[in-house]
Amino acid sequence: MGLISDADKKVIKEEFFSKMTHQVKLIVFVGKEHCQYCDQLKELVEEISELSDRLSYEVLDFDSEEGKKVAGEYRIDRAPAVTITQAGRDMGVRFFGLPAGHEFSAFLEDIVDVSNGTTDLMPESKEELARVGKDVRILVFVTPTCPYCPLAVRMAHKFSIENRLAGGGRVLGDMVEAIEYPEWADRYSVMAVPKIVIQVDGKDKVQFEGAYPEKMFMEKLLAALE
Repeated sequence: MGLISDADKKVIKEEFFSKMTHQVKLIVFVGKEHCQYCDQLKELVEEISELSDRLSYEVLDFDSEEGKKVAGEYRIDRAPAVTITQAGRDMGVRFFGLPAGHEFSAFLEDIVDVSNGTTDLMPESKEELARVGKDVRILVFVTPTCPYCPLAVRMAHKFSIENRLAGGGRVLGDMVEAIEYPEWADRYSVMAVPKIVIQVDGKDKVQFEGAYPEKMFMEKLLAALE
């Protein structure tokens, strides 16, 4: 018995993957720590990759020489993690932990956006993201049962995708599953989710809770960049 039911597979193929236009590769990193759900993560990626000929995957040992090399290329600093690439092109879209529960829909929507090389952000947001000249990392702490968390995750990932499409390559959008990474969540005193932390050039600049709409989220990013 797989993780995804036949009925859900049908929906994924028809409602999500039928919209894909370019090849997408999921790169999965697993390691010795935080790997309670690594088997499920590998199984999940394998199952969804079977649903489209435009979707492939690779699993790497984060602790191996090859894994460390590839992780460095994609700026992955811990495992388990998944990055969604456009045929190997880094789009800054990352999931630290299993994209389960409500996050699964965000995972599928991200795959489609990366494949098509577009998002539904407003033109003014895209212009702001094209001008980002510093290294930005947006951490979005979530739990699988949080119904509002996917909205925040998707916003962070759309920001990273649009920055890449503009040739920036400076913005990273990270979903962090707080239960799988308790010490990471403790560092930022995560008491409610979604909890967002915006880092600029490696320094924590702005923190807030809640699934903010696009304009307000962008205001937080711009405040962090000041």
